[in-house]
Amino acid sequence: MLMTKRMKIIGYTIAGVLLFLALLFLAFSLSFRRPCRKTVQQYALDPALAFSVMKAESGFSEDAVSNAGAVGLMQLMPSTAQFVCERNQISFEAERLRDGDYNVMLGCIYLNYLSSRFTDTKTTLAAYNAGEGVVSSWLKNTDYSEDGVHLKYIPYEETRNYIKKVLKYQKIYAIFD
Repeated sequence: MLMTKRMKIIGYTIAGVLLFLALLFLAFSLSFRRPCRKTVQQYALDPALAFSVMKAESGFSEDAVSNAGAVGLMQLMPSTAQFVCERNQISFEAERLRDGDYNVMLGCIYLNYLSSRFTDTKTTLAAYNAGEGVVSSWLKNTDYSEDGVHLKYIPYEETRNYIKKVLKYQKIYAIFD
């Protein structure tokens, strides 16, 4: 009788742990989605980084529009999207910026461009958030950069927080890739 009671307790404990793990996996899957996966795989140099930017920028909402006018999953400014299109001989269609695959394609191409321009990931993310020109000026200022490549200090609190958030997400995506 005592053994049967123990077996039931062990069974319930195992079932509880398995249920907890299943719920944890479900919560992770919902929180760290991978929208437009084929587009990301085709255009992103680092898919984990691209998904992390998407999560931080829009929370995966294709309809997201910021107060500044950034649009879509990767929160592209229309002027940035147009720059990417002109630079890559892609037809610029402002009305498609809320289309997930179009937005992600342009966002990944832009992120790749910034990665080639700024070799440090933190600097690349700063440029994605604060703007390429702003970050270029920071790199020339010895208060913000000692070597012109890495930022030792980022004057925008929003950008500092953004970088931390994206890098945290990137680690999580990389683990479960």
